[in-house]
Amino acid sequence: MTEDISEEKKRFLAEDFSQGFIAYCQFEGKVIRRGYFQSRVEIENHHRQQDGFIHAGVMATMADHTAGYAAFTVVEESFQILTIEFKINFLKPAHGDCLICRSRVIREGKMNKTRIYGEENLYAYFSVGKEKEYQKV
Repeated sequence: MTEDISEEKKRFLAEDFSQGFIAYCQFEGKVIRRGYFQSRVEIENHHRQQDGFIHAGVMATMADHTAGYAAFTVVEESFQILTIEFKINFLKPAHGDCLICRSRVIREGKMNKTRIYGEENLYAYFSVGKEKEYQKV
């Protein structure tokens, strides 16, 4: 995975990343390279659960979506990526003003390594056991 992706594909992926539910969640694609995708969200009150921590569903959604877009960086544009299975481990309650999610493709078509960070802490790690590529018809 030494070659990078074109600036045009980076722009497309950044724009495509924030649609529908993801736009509602206010996640943004920030750093995009072949085999790597980083997203960020500025935390607002609607991202928090009843005790004031960042909701686990926000982090799971962010991890899943960011991992999918890391996978998008290594396939042709005619493919779609769908998650079949994932596991997330929450290490501690998340708090703060923003979250950053970093996802790296470890083995194309098989595995991503994804981590969610706050200002100073690692809050969760996420693994995709299976991803399925579907070619658009």
